[in-house]
Amino acid sequence: MPVSVEPTSADPSQNESAPANEGAGTPASAGAAAPAAEALRPHAEDAFAGELAALAAADDRPRPARWKLSPWAVATYLLGGTLPDGTVITPKYVGPRRIVEVAVTTLATDRALLLLGVPGTAKTWVSEHLAAAVSGDSTLLVQGTAGTPEEAIRYGWNYAQLLAHGPSRAALVPSPVMRAMAEGMTARVEELTRIPADVQDTLITILSEKTLPIPELGSEVQAVRGFNLIATANDRDRGVNELSSALRRRFNTVVLPLPESPEAEVDIVSRRVEQIGRSLDLPAVPDGVDEIRRVVTVFRELRDGVTTDGRTKLKTPSGTLSTAEAISVVTNGLALAAHFGDGVLRAGDVAAGILGAVVRDPAADRVIWQEYLETVVRERDGWTDFYRACREVSA
Repeated sequence: MPVSVEPTSADPSQNESAPANEGAGTPASAGAAAPAAEALRPHAEDAFAGELAALAAADDRPRPARWKLSPWAVATYLLGGTLPDGTVITPKYVGPRRIVEVAVTTLATDRALLLLGVPGTAKTWVSEHLAAAVSGDSTLLVQGTAGTPEEAIRYGWNYAQLLAHGPSRAALVPSPVMRAMAEGMTARVEELTRIPADVQDTLITILSEKTLPIPELGSEVQAVRGFNLIATANDRDRGVNELSSALRRRFNTVVLPLPESPEAEVDIVSRRVEQIGRSLDLPAVPDGVDEIRRVVTVFRELRDGVTTDGRTKLKTPSGTLSTAEAISVVTNGLALAAHFGDGVLRAGDVAAGILGAVVRDPAADRVIWQEYLETVVRERDGWTDFYRACREVSA
């Protein structure tokens, strides 16, 4: 017989961001979740609770079973827009609209969604925001690693209960996927191709039959309407634990590309750095847009193997030089500027970060970087300070 998994009750008031000074000087109780305003990295549904609430209030379109928003509103949440009441929805993903529409539509069907792309193309970011907009909860997460066990996808056991009373519902510990099935929510599996192949295939029955058998209890958990699953995988992992054809057929694959233009990538980096900077009390991004543009230019040229003007062919280093790494370099540079400078992002603040991102192989990558500095950066108008800063940290 089917086994029920009780939904986790939650006080809606707990989803509201607390004032920044609330509870100042009072340590949180051991084991208690940090208030959204105090969390270093709030979940999407907490960080953007106001936007989600505004969208829900303005959304008069049909919603699939147990969805918090309609597919149109979910796409608007990710891509940004302005609501009739003037509320501005900030973009969470900058890229082709059709990609987001296909991803959202997939979740409205019985096909699972696989977000595929090179490292740093915002796969995890998009999956989190999709789950937050669809289910209001992005925390039903399985993080894929080489050591991820089958129990992380199916279920585990409370061994004290198991030894004392034998297999029972009370002894069963549901996985995030099992909870999502029972509650009609969206589960997430990150880095699917890093999970061992035999553990990956645990998903086949779940995605095809929408059922999770529990042989120990002679029972099963059946997915209710609203359940779906988002998985992410990167192209660099192809062949590590490649998906079986049986499992791949259960997914609709959406490939997230790298930003099409330098302007789009600068916009993405600026937005994310600004969001991260606010939480860390770092200087405003507009003061460092010129340096952001130079970081993006360096990364794109080395990544593409050619200068922006197409005149000079370049050797490509071993690192991915993704947009995510550019965000990390700029954020670290802003921290340097704030704590050891005058608060304005300069070439010297990002030089060390760029060196660390480019030179992954100390032998081959260092030669590529030195050649790029001397043949491209040195000759570029207006880049003298950048060249000197990079030469100084590369010495």
